[in-house]
Amino acid sequence: QVRLEESGGGLVQAGDSLRLSCWLSGRVFSDYAMGWFRQAPGKERELVAAINRSGTNTWLADSVKGRFTISRDSAVYLLMDSLISQDTGVYYCAAGATLSTAPQTLPGFYRDWGQGTQVTVSS
Repeated sequence: QVRLEESGGGLVQAGDSLRLSCWLSGRVFSDYAMGWFRQAPGKERELVAAINRSGTNTWLADSVKGRFTISRDSAVYLLMDSLISQDTGVYYCAAGATLSTAPQTLPGFYRDWGQGTQVTVSS
């Protein structure tokens, strides 16, 4: 029984920064690769960042490279810098248990999901 809890969303101006946080409970956190997804208005959910179990390797979607950073210690974080209106959407934390040491980039890998947190960027 894995539970994911998210926080950090809000309404910000273009150019501002936000940091999203996500905590996993019910299982050993280090057994799980983690990812952040977002769903923009009128668009399908997409993976924007992924991190491996130990936090030593990450993956970022082209649309956020150079602006977003994913990291983890006791929780997983998404630091979003230089936000633009296209970043607006509901952001979801996701987890999947694995023995792999690589970030997981296939959406079907993730079995557990947070409730989502709204990020709105005004221009």
